[in-house]
Amino acid sequence: MSTVVRCLLLSALASGWLISSAALAGDAEEVPTVHGLALYDEPALAPGFEHFPYVEPDAPKGGTMTRAAVGSSFDSTNPFIIRGTPAIGLSQIYDTLLEGNPDEPFSAYGLLAEGIRLDPERHWIEFDLRPEARFHDGEPVTADDVVFSFELLTEQGNPFYGAYYAAVESVVALDAHTVRFEFANNHSRELPLIVGQLPVLPRHYWQERDFTAPTLARHPGSGPYRIAEVEPGRRIVYQRVEDYWGRDLAVNRGRHNIDRLVYDYYRDRDIAWEAFKAGVMDYRTDARAATWAIGYDFPAYHDGLVKRITVPDGQPAPMQAFVFNLRRDKFQDPRVREALSLTFDFPWLNANLFYDTYRRTESFFQNSEMAARGLPSEAELELLEPHREALPERVFEAEVPIDHPQDLRERLRLALELLREAGYEVEDGVLVHTDTGRPLSLEVLLFDTGMERVVQPMLRNMARLGVQGSIRIVDINQYLNRLRSFDFDMVIGQFPQSNNPGNEQREFWTSDFAESPQSRNLMGLANPVVDDLVERLIRADSREELNTITRALDRVLLWGFYLIPQYHSGETRIAVWDKFAWPEPFPEYGMDLAAWWVDAEREAELNRRLRGR
Repeated sequence: MSTVVRCLLLSALASGWLISSAALAGDAEEVPTVHGLALYDEPALAPGFEHFPYVEPDAPKGGTMTRAAVGSSFDSTNPFIIRGTPAIGLSQIYDTLLEGNPDEPFSAYGLLAEGIRLDPERHWIEFDLRPEARFHDGEPVTADDVVFSFELLTEQGNPFYGAYYAAVESVVALDAHTVRFEFANNHSRELPLIVGQLPVLPRHYWQERDFTAPTLARHPGSGPYRIAEVEPGRRIVYQRVEDYWGRDLAVNRGRHNIDRLVYDYYRDRDIAWEAFKAGVMDYRTDARAATWAIGYDFPAYHDGLVKRITVPDGQPAPMQAFVFNLRRDKFQDPRVREALSLTFDFPWLNANLFYDTYRRTESFFQNSEMAARGLPSEAELELLEPHREALPERVFEAEVPIDHPQDLRERLRLALELLREAGYEVEDGVLVHTDTGRPLSLEVLLFDTGMERVVQPMLRNMARLGVQGSIRIVDINQYLNRLRSFDFDMVIGQFPQSNNPGNEQREFWTSDFAESPQSRNLMGLANPVVDDLVERLIRADSREELNTITRALDRVLLWGFYLIPQYHSGETRIAVWDKFAWPEPFPEYGMDLAAWWVDAEREAELNRRLRGR
């Protein structure tokens, strides 16, 4: 809906000559107003719940949490656009219509919205905004801000928003505090919930500014934190909003307890590690297996001043992988991609670098009931058979996980056979295509030196086949620019999955985003079979149907060899200086750091012991 039409509508409503908002909504007045939504069933928490069950509702406020942002810098405080490198943590300044509960697989409850009406046929949804909702500058949050935010993000924002909200046909402010989303179809059960994830931006602030340009301004939001300090390339600080309008809501009680959230930027993870050991940082997510296994041999840890905790992952393990750029001719042949994938020697890496702490990722939906296993079921075959001519036979006839040899020599022997089938031969130690005479070369683009030790063994194995491999390490800004222009052979990508995959799969895998700058379809995948399965996944109307479709999609992606899967741990490893407290047990589907707080007594004791050392 255009701004002109929307303004005319609001003017007509105010004048009293147009039908009421309830009438405009058809039978909306007959649809019950609810406090929350769930994907398939009813929300677990009843109307009038006082707080999320895992929080400490009376947790104290105050203190500081300092963390490191490693391997990057930033030049923008606008996280919603293609241009620039946004600072970390900016989502904390924005409220959304609904707030998810980490103790449920996919339910959401009113945040900016106090009431929700969902058409039983799922053709539209309405939200009643809380009249007390305010932006940080004191201006009220209105339905017009919601409409403005939707149009701004989908028309001028990152391509992700266009994909995520593709099935929203129109958004209209029915009155100052009621907004209605009309859907182009009712195929996606997830769509009403993801509409509730829309970040709401202040129209009065952005309408006269260039939204597409990077900026370092301290934009106002309506969330629990505001931007307090911006030092480009060095740090960004968020301050808890003392008079935050939503502090007493059930979805917020016991959360957002720490006064100052500080993110210091480090270009090198080793320097960041030393800063943590010195007490400059007081919270750290430890993604390095070697550090976790043997790195905590320092006095503060032995004295009990530093604690380590592990949090089981309640979501599917993300697919972290080496990603081929399919836009390059040399990667068009799946035999080449499969051959190169055989050079990744995970058992050696796990034994020699990772202290056997990782597991090989073998599915795009690892550690979930959505992962494909064995041969296709009858239900999967019904989805795959119409595409038999376009798919390799192994999709139908071979089991997954894919059974490649474990021994490296056998793997390299098989890889060489595949490369010869693809038209390559070794000449003077170099793998050359017999038709074009071009050697097969590959450059891995990185911005983090920490991944060199993972890449180098793979390149050495490639060299044994005659493949010319190299590493190029660039700064984060050049790295992002090269991604946007598709100027790479291979990068390391990560594709996180939830227990309820949906619209985001379009941006991961479908043809519409294969040539879209900064989309998450890094590989440039444009496969009609994948497109069809993704659309079916989004339209799934039951948990059983969703699982069947994801398993079929998993098979097609795995047998396409579009990337080289790496590894996962199945848990999050955290180290902290002993001044924090948190409620236990942790939520089932993900840790909520917003529920942590600074324990004043432990902080005082920590400071006393540090002064005495």
